[in-house]
Amino acid sequence: MTQYLGIQAVEIRDNALIATMPITDKVRQPFGILHGGASVVLAESIGSIASNLIIDSSKYVGVGLEINANHVRSAREGTVKGICTAVHIGRTTHVWDIKVYDDHDRLLCISRHTVAIVEKGKLK
Repeated sequence: MTQYLGIQAVEIRDNALIATMPITDKVRQPFGILHGGASVVLAESIGSIASNLIIDSSKYVGVGLEINANHVRSAREGTVKGICTAVHIGRTTHVWDIKVYDDHDRLLCISRHTVAIVEKGKLK
């Protein structure tokens, strides 16, 4: 999904993961604006990537458990940027705050994503 939509991680900081996604016909709804589901795909992707970057990947895998999103503004063109920061890093769950911005740093979407940390042998 990330490759199909052109999502790219562009920066890893001590406290954040930043990724971009171009607004193309793949992510526009029929009215010509960014589809809310595409913003959610961006948010869930970077939240899951962030979790998998900080766990012992030889023993565990981070998988999406829950996500919500509030869409506060629309965009028609350009590139959106998602900034993912930790709210909670626990042994079995991680909770991430993801904010999606347009090219003018205007907030488009606020998302909260919970990732379950599962032992590899117990993943079904």
